[in-house]
Amino acid sequence: MTDILNISCYKFVALPDAQALRELLLARALAEDLKGTILLAEEGINFFLAGPAERVHAFVDALRCDARFADLAPKESWSSTVPFRKMLVKVKREIIRMDHPAIQPAAGRAPSVSPARLRQWLEQGHDDEGRPVVTLDTRNDFEVDAGAFDSALDWRISKFTEFPAALQAHQQELAGKTVVSYCTGGIRCEKAAILMHEQGIEHVYQLEGGILKYFEETDGAHYHGGCFVFDERRVLDPALDTVPTSELPPSAG
Repeated sequence: MTDILNISCYKFVALPDAQALRELLLARALAEDLKGTILLAEEGINFFLAGPAERVHAFVDALRCDARFADLAPKESWSSTVPFRKMLVKVKREIIRMDHPAIQPAAGRAPSVSPARLRQWLEQGHDDEGRPVVTLDTRNDFEVDAGAFDSALDWRISKFTEFPAALQAHQQELAGKTVVSYCTGGIRCEKAAILMHEQGIEHVYQLEGGILKYFEETDGAHYHGGCFVFDERRVLDPALDTVPTSELPPSAG
């Protein structure tokens, strides 16, 4: 049976009360007997939770009562067991570390492209205006090894803080193209897209909801392999099922 609901979600929004929120959200999550991780920072929230569906939904519904979180749209998948061992709520400097303080997603997002539209672009080989489309993987190298979009640019970064320097080294590769940055759930590719736009790359989009939303809303075409996730499932296939350990590449096992 796959009766455990797994959700992942993030939002860049000003949270000057992040420390106070930590205590509140930890108490709520424990009351619902959920497990996973919630990261809070002044720039927003990022969370991964698992538990019975009604308890997960109750937690999200309560979170949405805060106007800052009213539009949260978690990505969902199912499993037979809870893939987390404990419930952690942490306050960090950034909900995804880039070490580039000028990037403030809460002040304005980069343009996004829906999974269905990206699939269409990849199918036809160009965007709606005829420009060639290139997908840019903003994840760590070992995540890319588990699966990626066909012919995606992979700059072999080992941590996201290396992305700004990698962009400086490879920016010319993106000239004249429509660039779609992507990652697991959208958070890294959102910051990456903003940085690329600020560096003067004109046609930049982030994949809305990342790979997980692409799997959820399309048939997974033009993507090979699975999506690495940071829980005990390790890798999910395009049907959002766990890939057996025996089928994983060594770096993702």
